[in-house]
Amino acid sequence: MHCFYIKSGQTAMYLTILWLALFGLVLGAPKPNSDGKTTEINFLMNNVQPTVEDSYLCTPMKMNSTPTYIVGFKPHANMKIAHHMLLYGCSTPGRNAEVWNCGEMSHVTSKYDSAGVCGSGSQIVYAWAMDAPSLTLPPDVAFKVGGNTGIKYLVLQVHYKDVSSFLPPQNGHDSSGITLVTTDKPSPKTAGVYLLGTAGSIPAHSIEYMETECLYTGQQELHPFAFRTHTHTHGEVVSGYRIRDGKWTEIGRMSPKKPQMFYNATTQDLVIKPGDILAARCTMKNDGDKKIYIGATQNDEMCNFYMMYYVNGEDVYSHGGCWASGPPYNYWQTSKDAQKMHLENAPKSASIVPGTQNVLVKQHDRTKSIRNEDNFLDRLDNWKLQTRKNDVKRLLDTLNRAYDEPAYPLYDNTVF
Repeated sequence: MHCFYIKSGQTAMYLTILWLALFGLVLGAPKPNSDGKTTEINFLMNNVQPTVEDSYLCTPMKMNSTPTYIVGFKPHANMKIAHHMLLYGCSTPGRNAEVWNCGEMSHVTSKYDSAGVCGSGSQIVYAWAMDAPSLTLPPDVAFKVGGNTGIKYLVLQVHYKDVSSFLPPQNGHDSSGITLVTTDKPSPKTAGVYLLGTAGSIPAHSIEYMETECLYTGQQELHPFAFRTHTHTHGEVVSGYRIRDGKWTEIGRMSPKKPQMFYNATTQDLVIKPGDILAARCTMKNDGDKKIYIGATQNDEMCNFYMMYYVNGEDVYSHGGCWASGPPYNYWQTSKDAQKMHLENAPKSASIVPGTQNVLVKQHDRTKSIRNEDNFLDRLDNWKLQTRKNDVKRLLDTLNRAYDEPAYPLYDNTVF
């Protein structure tokens, strides 16, 4: 990947030449073989040098005017350096540059300009983390990009968790990325990715359920063939389901502590039809003294369940995501579809790590949380707040109501 940077003060003719070079030639992907054989296209960072921990860097590749069919992915990254890689399909990239900072949620670096991943038309094509191996799609299944699709660009995003090798005295550079296995032979089945995730927080000293669910409103039938789970350090197990007429069928379930690759779907030949409900749960365990929030850095958390599917033909589902606000506000039982879900039929295995028998039951140590996490009494003392007794009681009552349970009885008679 290469990109020309245009300085101010140059002539209009020079600008025009560079503009044509940039968008007509430089960012174009190599064309696949016309005989249907596969071609490998290396899509890598071009010797970047991130210098800030938790940097998110993006680089684009312009697709050809004729369709390209991706049938496999070969990652090139080290989990000690790269926290994860995501491959997006975009109508337009976030910036017309060789590389930019695309981590608006975490920080802004001074070395690279900042922008979103996509300028328009964003969808996830592939994801990698924790030294996951290569992925080959099933026969007759491919991601269609370029041509008459909405994916005019691919954008590679790399989240760098350790940048020590790029700082003095090493001053190294990085070329993490993905080799795309492609063909120009049309596929009768087109692949897509549907992502379920949550926001929210995990109280200190707790086992928490982060849950999301959505009614599938697409017209096309989805055929899940693979799944991937993603959390950071507090995830124990992530599970995903199709719910139809109150019956729960597992799409996939895996510990995110395993390589975060795409695994074969648990239930083969499963079909998702209009009116079905898609649901996912991340079972999280926080043994620490601080509340953990969903966020972009490695010190935050994430709760993601990726469902890779195919449709017959080319009409993939364009609204490829399902999101919830997460705990303490949103759970399956608070969903508007809770009655349709028949939660009494939800499998206990949703919170069982594969290969074990123990159900990780949701539990909160609220007293310990407020004592250790919030340090409420210490704050009163340190900040020297002269608060009246009824004001503090009102505050505790507010906290109790926020969690919908009497969480702080210890302080009823000891605060004052």
